[in-house]
Amino acid sequence: MTGSSGTGKSTVCALLKDRGEPAFDANWDGYNHWVDRISGQPVADPPDPVPAGWLGRFAWRISRPKVEALAAGMGEQTAFLCGLAENEADVRDLFDLVVCLTLDNRTLQDRLLARTTNSFGKHPEELAAALDYNNRAESTYRRLGATLIDGGQPPAEVADAVLAAVSR
Repeated sequence: MTGSSGTGKSTVCALLKDRGEPAFDANWDGYNHWVDRISGQPVADPPDPVPAGWLGRFAWRISRPKVEALAAGMGEQTAFLCGLAENEADVRDLFDLVVCLTLDNRTLQDRLLARTTNSFGKHPEELAAALDYNNRAESTYRRLGATLIDGGQPPAEVADAVLAAVSR
């Protein structure tokens, strides 16, 4: 499950876990990490909040070996990996289905500025990046054949829609 920052991926992931589904939050469960774009080295302790120019120098990336290990460990069981990474195209072939949560920019902005689970999106540069990504996400994922789900619905309804998409 992917979508712009603030569309509800972590919230829905937690709901799926509560329902007994094998769901993993790529941001919090160790699949994603910051990488220096110049050296390629992981960043162990990024600043919070990030300074101006951070997003130009550093990238939020997913680890293909970790996703491969998850897929191998799950066998035929359906698992949910929830998150967004700049290089998610590098792991897309490991998934049977991609679900993208969508949201209008106003609601997205309100969520990012009000959320308390992490600070990403509160810095003007991060907010601009999230809104820019959100402007392209729906058309990009529609073109890729992803299942699009309105992240503006109540979280339980979004989780229901994700499970329904998987059962199809």
